[in-house]
Amino acid sequence: MLESLGDVSLDSLRVFEAAARLRGFTAAALELGTTQPAISQQVKRLEAQLGTRLFDRIYRGIELTEAGLLLFEQVHQGLQVIDEGIVQACGHDQREVLQVATDFAFAAFWLMPRLQRFHEANPQVDVSLVTGERSQAMLRPDIDVAVLFGDGRFHQGESLRLFDEEVFPVCSPRLTQGQALSPERLQRMPLLHLRGEQASRWFDWTGVFRALGLDSPPAPGQLRFDNYTLLIQAAIAGQGVAIGWGHLVDALVEQGLLCRPMEGSLRSARGYYVVLPPRKRRGALIQRFVDWLGEERQRQG
Repeated sequence: MLESLGDVSLDSLRVFEAAARLRGFTAAALELGTTQPAISQQVKRLEAQLGTRLFDRIYRGIELTEAGLLLFEQVHQGLQVIDEGIVQACGHDQREVLQVATDFAFAAFWLMPRLQRFHEANPQVDVSLVTGERSQAMLRPDIDVAVLFGDGRFHQGESLRLFDEEVFPVCSPRLTQGQALSPERLQRMPLLHLRGEQASRWFDWTGVFRALGLDSPPAPGQLRFDNYTLLIQAAIAGQGVAIGWGHLVDALVEQGLLCRPMEGSLRSARGYYVVLPPRKRRGALIQRFVDWLGEERQRQG
């Protein structure tokens, strides 16, 4: 039994797990209270014992090899099980941490306003948010759940649709003074543009104009943002018309901070998906959070 362990020590596995999770020998050394050379030597010794390379040494960091990724998944889960067993044996109470990855816009406008309800129902769970704009880079081994925008065909992981993409123009009520916008008048309004990776995946003004039957291209606009949260803040401040994503800006419209100056909305085949990273064991806590996301979606209507 446990023949594969051989002479591999639990201490070397703890060192490997910390280095892989924190993506650095220096960070692992700080967490474990030792030095970077000591961590490096432990990892080299473990690689020699296993006869395989666990990390690629890249510029200014390390990266897990395929073998390292497979080992990290199992060691990370195994150490969690051991830790949980120790806690139960000693009768100590310990908080659980759930790593959730998503983009800035979803975190700011949809998830954060609702997280208090999850905490009230799960007081012993801490949610650690990891935000970014590169979807595939967010499906890391240490991520428990991701909420990503796309067509559902992610290169990695199991996906479950949360809600569709629905967009419509929004602006401050002060900008239009309560008057409805016709498509022709929209052409003359200052438009707020999104650039960067999100802009390549989301609706842009060119697509909106095309759907509205407007032949002329949208004006480039004086304000361009690589962050949707900042773009919406500019819209609230009355600096122009933004493309509003349903579910993300609904609460701002209900509060009167934004208005919908035109009737109707545009839809696509894309949307937000709940994604479980590859080889992630769906434990009770992860399933509880996935179920809660679905419940919040139903609550929103």
